[in-house]
Amino acid sequence: MNVYSIAYKNLLRKKVRTTLTAGGIMLSAWVLATLLGFNRGYQQGLNRDIDNMGFQVLLTAKGCPYEAATLMLKGGTGLRYMPEDVVKTVYANAEVDKITPMLMQGVFDPDKGENGAVAAYLGVDAETFPGMKTYLEFKQGGWFSRNDSYEVVMGFEAAELEQREAGDKLLIPGMDEELTVVGVLKRSGTQDDGTIFLPINTVQKLFKKKGQLTGLGIRVKKDIDMAAFENKLYELPDVQVVSMAQVKTTIMNLVNSARVIVLGIAGIAIIIAMAGVVNTILMSVMERYAEIGIIKSMGAMPLDIFRMIWMETAILCGLGGAAGIGLAFVTARLAEAAVRYFLPYAPNGALIALDARISGFAFALIVVGGLLSGIYPAWRAARVRPLDAIRSEGE
Repeated sequence: MNVYSIAYKNLLRKKVRTTLTAGGIMLSAWVLATLLGFNRGYQQGLNRDIDNMGFQVLLTAKGCPYEAATLMLKGGTGLRYMPEDVVKTVYANAEVDKITPMLMQGVFDPDKGENGAVAAYLGVDAETFPGMKTYLEFKQGGWFSRNDSYEVVMGFEAAELEQREAGDKLLIPGMDEELTVVGVLKRSGTQDDGTIFLPINTVQKLFKKKGQLTGLGIRVKKDIDMAAFENKLYELPDVQVVSMAQVKTTIMNLVNSARVIVLGIAGIAIIIAMAGVVNTILMSVMERYAEIGIIKSMGAMPLDIFRMIWMETAILCGLGGAAGIGLAFVTARLAEAAVRYFLPYAPNGALIALDARISGFAFALIVVGGLLSGIYPAWRAARVRPLDAIRSEGE
């Protein structure tokens, strides 16, 4: 008895029911593969963005709300400063490879939006900052020529908001000085998109913050003792140390926590699909009760019947799982666009990282789940008594 051929033909006898069940399995496989791909892609993107920051340690004034998001929430207030002399002190350490000083300022613009908005201006060193932020690419122009020039480089979203292009002029609200836009950056998916970059000496002069900084990015040499180096920095007065390794660990812990939710959603989808499989196969067994009895009366063993019904389950799950994983690959970019719509500051790069490993795992999980769900219908079919089955058909 060709079990595979009989199982396949049995599924074709109820094409609509088989198609709907396989469609449910396909959707479950699609959800599972997409969620697993998103989990990996998001984690890889976070790792890549943190590594692309260019520095492993960020030194700020104690209590300084350095991040642009915090700056916006505070309305440009609450910034603290540290003396520029800290640059020489830090650079004197043998562990330091490169450093880049930064000075952030927030300016309230009453003409933006209904209630006004705060624009973030970041003073950077024209020589060291571009080498640290290697992921930043230009849509137009380039970096400013000197650290005291009246020039600006605008992030992608800042340029769109201000409606500026390279060569245009820009006025800082409340100041009479006219600045020239020398560059517009491409979208990076980071807070740099909303930042306006100026030469650091120019920011110090315009905002009367000569000799002051809000941050110092530090790139260390390879194979150094990071913990020992950070302990040295902790000894500096009135500064706080933000380790990118610690930030990375914290973010990864959050991502791992979210993974549980992701797998929970995928698990629910699989359970729903497997319930459909059990229902379909069990109904098929009940409808063919007499037929199975006749097959057994012709010499088929209970194991043969079990294999036949179980094979129907395997074919359903195999076809549905393969179709779902294929659908995940086809719709990956569409799903990524949807994620970026709801999470505009998601990491750079592909957010749905599908590969052979994830595909194989998702396919195996679907098939194994299907085979487990097919055990009961197959067992019920194997226990059919030929005489009782034929008699019930006659009744």
